[in-house]
Amino acid sequence: MKLAGWIILALFALFMLGASVAPKLLRLEAARAPLEQIGYPVKYLLLIGLMELAFTLLVLYPRTALLGGILMTGLLGGAIASQLRAEMPLASHTLFGVYLGLFMWLGIALRSPALLAIFAGRGQ
Repeated sequence: MKLAGWIILALFALFMLGASVAPKLLRLEAARAPLEQIGYPVKYLLLIGLMELAFTLLVLYPRTALLGGILMTGLLGGAIASQLRAEMPLASHTLFGVYLGLFMWLGIALRSPALLAIFAGRGQ
């Protein structure tokens, strides 16, 4: 189960780094346009990219995975709220943060038997 968790988190990190963090840090149009589309100034692009990078790294490191997961969940919640406010399509845009968050938490839980036990209701 730990191996499956590592694989899921590696896929999560590759997605975050390649599809979200890098375009934001490089200030690519692929990151700028969606931000403007939901009504945020482009000046926040770097800050959001740095937060995504930091939280992804925290999730990858086992000792800080829980903190990283909580912080990333907050960031994804903000993205979901922004997508709702901008009235973006529900299944493809708005709920994407939910899909990504569930995938991340699955990886964290599978990598940590103690945390998996808590999620399964068998924790102390």
